[in-house]
Amino acid sequence: MTAPATRTRTRNRERPGLTAYALLLPSAIFLVAFTYWPVAQVIRTSLTVKGFRGAAHWGFNNYARLFADQHFSTAVVNNLIYAAGTIAPSMVLALLFAVALRETTRLTSVLRTLVALPMLIPLVAAASLFAFIFLPNAGLLDYYLAKIGISETNWLGDPSLALGSIIAITIWKNCGYYMLFFLAGLAGIPQDLLDAAKIDGANAIQRFFRITLPLLGPTLAFVLVIATLNALTQVDHVIVLTQGGPDDATSMILFYIYQQAHQNFDIGMASAATVVSVGFLFALSIVSLRSLERGIHYEA
Repeated sequence: MTAPATRTRTRNRERPGLTAYALLLPSAIFLVAFTYWPVAQVIRTSLTVKGFRGAAHWGFNNYARLFADQHFSTAVVNNLIYAAGTIAPSMVLALLFAVALRETTRLTSVLRTLVALPMLIPLVAAASLFAFIFLPNAGLLDYYLAKIGISETNWLGDPSLALGSIIAITIWKNCGYYMLFFLAGLAGIPQDLLDAAKIDGANAIQRFFRITLPLLGPTLAFVLVIATLNALTQVDHVIVLTQGGPDDATSMILFYIYQQAHQNFDIGMASAATVVSVGFLFALSIVSLRSLERGIHYEA
């Protein structure tokens, strides 16, 4: 009686594990088919060098051509400027809005909705909207600037202004999205700490920098990761508004990949640029996740 009972208990313990694997199998198949397999194909293509009469061999020629391409260097520099110009202002504005609208009232609920509204608009639609706003001499921006004596400005056609205009669109689009994360982080900060600091004589600025901001450490790190990914992966507004111009002033890495693949039909260069950008994002994700693990954790 003891041996059969032992075998029955063993089978009962093994069955939940088999059930879990069976439930995970469809998701694993889709993950491999639509994520890992395409990544492997891109890596293979980036290492495939086509020679004379279509003959192909393995090599790093695509990467050599990529790093020697001045257009790629320009796209990288533009992307760094774009990231620096969008991440910090978006996060600062989002944090200020979150702190100002922390208390839930009818007014703050309406204001939160207005601030978060741009995140509901697709980036292509937002770009189309700003194409009308930035229209020289006839757009809304030039119309109101003319009332204070500022002459017509070609916001998207001037190489010195085009990237700044793209940055302004991105800040407007993402600020409300990041505000939601900061509101969630502020909701988790114990009110007792703020009340105790207030009783001890700390003013609002001291409470913010010595209590609120340190306790928002994990939220800040998470939003920083999201903002960095957005800075490297958002390209719809560039395609709609400027096509990377004028004179490559708004060309960025993702647009460069799109250009190589769909306009120049150079799949090897596009794949090499994709591998480099994905590798950078992967390294950034690892560093950010480790920072989150070492971040500040607290309980309400």
